[in-house]
Amino acid sequence: MPDFSLSNPVHASIVAIFGLLFVASIIVFFIRRKDEKDEHKELADRVKSWWFMIVVFSLAILMSPLVSVVFFGFISFLAFKEFISIIPLRRADRRVLFWAYLTIPIQYTLVGMEWYGLFIVFIPVWVFFLLPFRLILSGQTEGFLKSVTAISWGLMITVFAISHAAMLMRFPVTSVAGGTGLIMFMAILNQGNDVAQYVWGKLFGKHKIVPKVSPKKTWEGFIGGVLTTVFGAAILAPFLTPFSFAFSLLAGLMIACAGFIGDVTFSALKRDLKIKDAGSLIPGHGGILDRIDSLSLTAPLFFHMVRFFYY
Repeated sequence: MPDFSLSNPVHASIVAIFGLLFVASIIVFFIRRKDEKDEHKELADRVKSWWFMIVVFSLAILMSPLVSVVFFGFISFLAFKEFISIIPLRRADRRVLFWAYLTIPIQYTLVGMEWYGLFIVFIPVWVFFLLPFRLILSGQTEGFLKSVTAISWGLMITVFAISHAAMLMRFPVTSVAGGTGLIMFMAILNQGNDVAQYVWGKLFGKHKIVPKVSPKKTWEGFIGGVLTTVFGAAILAPFLTPFSFAFSLLAGLMIACAGFIGDVTFSALKRDLKIKDAGSLIPGHGGILDRIDSLSLTAPLFFHMVRFFYY
């Protein structure tokens, strides 16, 4: 494990996050003391889960590049497993899942070896063509389109999209924070955007954006979240990234908008499946998919945005 020093912007950011979480825990503690009906239990569960998630995330990105790749690979595995558990599939499809799961170690091996050329085409090109053929070999044509679409889309959002976060750390960044700074920048803004849109919506939300998909999403919450995220990007960029001021604002805007779209996309999926949460692995948050919904769009968009303009 590397030496921990507050002179490192990544280390300082992690300490600041734990400080904010500590303050949140104290606030929740006093709220619950006056809560006779225990109406804020979910909020307390969320905060407890955040402690666990942030500790694991911090260790994963600080220990070594290999640990970071394995960490994101494990997240993709859990997310895809959860996705498959909520999607109605045919019995014949179960025989194909081994090959779908096999894409996870292959994709993250490409990340670890920094083979960008193969990394970027393996799932959207090779798996896209080979997986349907494997389904055809099962001999069952009824429901073929539904199955191949579900499995392919599942791999795209849980493996291909999330693997961009791991690859982001491999950039030869010329800033003090390095590639880890880029992932910290994106992760803080991505999760902060979720919180900001929720808070602004709770305080001022009146005009719903997509009431049939996500009734709690309002224009006031969305705009407030975007402004907060853009402001946060301008503050964090000089410490964690090599970005110019203008580019940091653009990155903040993209992260906020992509996060919102990812969130409502998963909301539409869950409504179609008639479920509230994708799982129950994370108390107060639901499942892995409920936690990475916005990241599934943010990670690849941010990755290619940075690569196009800076590398």
